[in-house]
Amino acid sequence: MIFDEFSIKSLIRPVPDFPKPGVIFRDITPLFQSPRALRMVADSFIQRYVETEFTHVGAMDARGFLIGSIIAYALNKPLILFRKQGKLPADVLAEGYQTEYGEAFLEVHADSLCEGDSILMFDDLIATGGTLLAAASLVRRMGASIFEAAAIIDLPELGGSQRLQDIGIPTFCLTTFALSDR
Repeated sequence: MIFDEFSIKSLIRPVPDFPKPGVIFRDITPLFQSPRALRMVADSFIQRYVETEFTHVGAMDARGFLIGSIIAYALNKPLILFRKQGKLPADVLAEGYQTEYGEAFLEVHADSLCEGDSILMFDDLIATGGTLLAAASLVRRMGASIFEAAAIIDLPELGGSQRLQDIGIPTFCLTTFALSDR
């Protein structure tokens, strides 16, 4: 199946003024309601990473879980969950970060990765990069490295992809939206 950025992009619903006035939320729910679109998204990532060298797939809470779990399954890699504060039951490492809307904490099980591991990180979109930057800090605290940060959507005007690249983390996104795109 050939990836069609325009059909994928057309299935990402803009929701004005959510979660606060002035923000256009990029809702990926319609992508998951279309089996064809979900297959195109998943297959695009699988084809990109099938012959690459990393040991784990990391998925960001919560929408990153949707695509990250599919990719981990397809590539036969362990899945590491990066969760919002208070959601993991065992010993955790935590990292605070800034979001577009305020402050938050990201946690991961402290025994998720070991020195020498390499992780491909997934989220639904890259905005300011806060979540992925926090995850990268947690990964590095465990002695592992980041292979790449991937997402369905990039919002380049918010600078997250650039922040990740500035600290040596390559990024890959299937599509981009300008802040003015409705």
